[in-house]
Amino acid sequence: MSYYNKKLILEDGSEYYGVGFGADKEAVCEIVFNTSMAGYQEIISDPSYTDQAIVMSYPLIGNYGITDEDFESKMINLGALIVREVNEFPSNFRFTRTLSELLEDSDVPGIYGVDTRKLVRSIRDFGSRKVLITGADTTLEEGLEKLKNTELRRDMVARCSSKKRWYSRTSNHKYNVVAIDCGMKMNIVRELNAHGCNVTVVPYNTPAEEIIKMNPDGLFISNGPGDPEDVPEVIECLKTLKGELPMFGICLGHQLIALAYGAKTYKLKFGHRGGNHPVKDLATGRIEITSQNHSYAVDEKSIEGTGLKVSHINLLDNTVEGLCSEDGKVFSVQYHPESAPGPQDSTYLFDRFVNNL
Repeated sequence: MSYYNKKLILEDGSEYYGVGFGADKEAVCEIVFNTSMAGYQEIISDPSYTDQAIVMSYPLIGNYGITDEDFESKMINLGALIVREVNEFPSNFRFTRTLSELLEDSDVPGIYGVDTRKLVRSIRDFGSRKVLITGADTTLEEGLEKLKNTELRRDMVARCSSKKRWYSRTSNHKYNVVAIDCGMKMNIVRELNAHGCNVTVVPYNTPAEEIIKMNPDGLFISNGPGDPEDVPEVIECLKTLKGELPMFGICLGHQLIALAYGAKTYKLKFGHRGGNHPVKDLATGRIEITSQNHSYAVDEKSIEGTGLKVSHINLLDNTVEGLCSEDGKVFSVQYHPESAPGPQDSTYLFDRFVNNL
């Protein structure tokens, strides 16, 4: 009898066998890889991974367990987790659950024992695509038919955004910021609070008129999953508010600001995910090592004439990593300055936002 009880089937017909953990279920997802060496709890609780199957390139995952204080959202929305080796006996004194227990509680399937080096190379060479995680006895023909007949959902932001307005206040605050929640990580809210901002978090489809009535000092647009063109509500809101408020966007928020100003976005071959991407600040020449998680990028050629200019570039592939308006009151970055997980080279951007307020 084979040791393996689960397998992955990709659209190109390739198969990868492994052992199941977490929820025992089938799932069709978009497969992506992450190059971070630590921070798997923050990664799997990041709403930007909604419906995606994450391949962790670091070989050992789960060794320090799951800790109640380290979640980046209350919901675990990823589609599946794929690792080389999973540790079911964490050694961290802070852990309250194992990784497998968290995935089972969240109804997320996992598979280990997979040749993740080969799989990451496949995604790098041929791009992100649909994958089926299923039982080892599923035939290739059955798997390919399921992949062909399953459409990936495009309502991820609507599902992971807040359903109602909520507040995060800090003592002796100096400013009031409205944050549009497209799937926001909690460390962003913590950073804004730490920089003296009371934060009012609103659902992604909140109209501009409602935000103006709150009389905020500035507007923040969060990270989130999927194609930025799938959330026209936010784009229209930003079109109305540009020039009215200082703005700061991160990741999906960066792409939405670009679209609101008239630029275009496109899908990357395999995206940027991990805590080791070098980015150059064009104003200072400084190189930052950044944490990233996105599938889409802003088309540099489309920026001309929009009132925006490129402020940061990725040194690995020269993609646009930051934008700012001519007056500097609106700016955005493609990467995650709040980290969690990742390097903390870029927290100065929160200082820049507060200075604009």
